[in-house]
Amino acid sequence: MRLALAVDVGGTKMEAALVGEDGALVRGSRSRRETGREATPASLDDAIAAVVAHALSRLPEDAELVGAGIGSAGPIDRNSGQILPVNMPAARGYALADAVRRTASGILGRELPTVFGHDGGALALAESWLGATKGARSSLAIVVSTGVGGGFVVNGAYISGASGNAGHLGQVRREGGLTLEEIASGPASAAWARQQGWAGSTGEDLAKDAAAGVAVARAAIERSAKAVGEALADAATLVDLDTVAIGGGFSRVSADYIDLVQQALTASAAHEYSRRTRVVRSGLGDEGPLIGAAAFVLR
Repeated sequence: MRLALAVDVGGTKMEAALVGEDGALVRGSRSRRETGREATPASLDDAIAAVVAHALSRLPEDAELVGAGIGSAGPIDRNSGQILPVNMPAARGYALADAVRRTASGILGRELPTVFGHDGGALALAESWLGATKGARSSLAIVVSTGVGGGFVVNGAYISGASGNAGHLGQVRREGGLTLEEIASGPASAAWARQQGWAGSTGEDLAKDAAAGVAVARAAIERSAKAVGEALADAATLVDLDTVAIGGGFSRVSADYIDLVQQALTASAAHEYSRRTRVVRSGLGDEGPLIGAAAFVLR
């Protein structure tokens, strides 16, 4: 049985697990540690030590561990193995790939090959392999959560770009010079609602209040979905996409969030071919980023 160590690093958490060549996580191998905006190289070192050790402690005796795949919030520098994350400014320049390789190799007593990429690209590869964009000729997968990021797969191949950051949709500029992430992410949507007099504080609060009929909470959700849809219309026009898969916690803020994104894309796309782009919900749930990180090695 061939396995990969998968590590996913985001703005709020770091996770690791063992993943098989069928895309299934090894039971009991998944664990997480908090990251957050105040994350530092020292705190990330501690998190890596914990999650990697936990995953490798569940390595079956008859398994072949072929490498480690790492997906990280970006931007990243794939060539140096460093991260330059928007959501963890104190960790800028952290050598993530080397830290994972060093930790895993130290536990195993041998060098473990490591492949490093953007977390949006990892998700795109996972969705194309086993998820909602399987069989698509040209697809984009995005996460709408604490941040907004994405990745492209064209004709079955992950498109990484020159530095590994292709698909970093959250940093494209929208209304008023703000980035998509500054408009559509969960924290940004909650902040906008508070500016309109809303009393809540989180995306979960927005979901609850919108379901209860609070107008400003619903408006924040619609504003997010509209911005995402319009950005996707631009991406579809540029890259000629047939399918976009959306995951991430804030994408589940309302039952119709995906429908709202689709409506905004269709309404704003410039051409008939881009108006045909379908928006679907991620098929892999919260396991997608780990499956995708493993796919960097296994696929």
